[in-house]
Amino acid sequence: MSEINQQQAHAGGCLCGKIRYTANSRPFYPHVCSCPYCRKLSGGPMMAFVGFPLSGFVWDGPGGEPNWYATSPGAGRGFCGNCGSRVCALDDGSDAVFVTIMSLDDQGVFVPRNQHFREDAVSWLPQVPEPRAAV
Repeated sequence: MSEINQQQAHAGGCLCGKIRYTANSRPFYPHVCSCPYCRKLSGGPMMAFVGFPLSGFVWDGPGGEPNWYATSPGAGRGFCGNCGSRVCALDDGSDAVFVTIMSLDDQGVFVPRNQHFREDAVSWLPQVPEPRAAV
């Protein structure tokens, strides 16, 4: 997908459905993260995220807002206290939330184009190609 859809509402949530969200704001920066926190939290080699401005973003499931775990000072990860699904990352004072791409109802919309903590990536998995510079 070359351009991220700006008009469509993007919805998602956890495995059990208690934590649900709807983003009615412009998505940005789909990426994967290979940092040690993401690897430990996911139980996998990386996590995939896409950002949404907090304006136009609502927690609209029966469980309300997710539980939060501080992975480092000022950085929290949201998860469902019922099923354990990781749904987002939110830094203190940020005007955007990064939801996990796999928590979206339509997981095929966003293709990660960047990789955070490339140097921490597992050696047995191909990395996301470096983004090409604009010509």
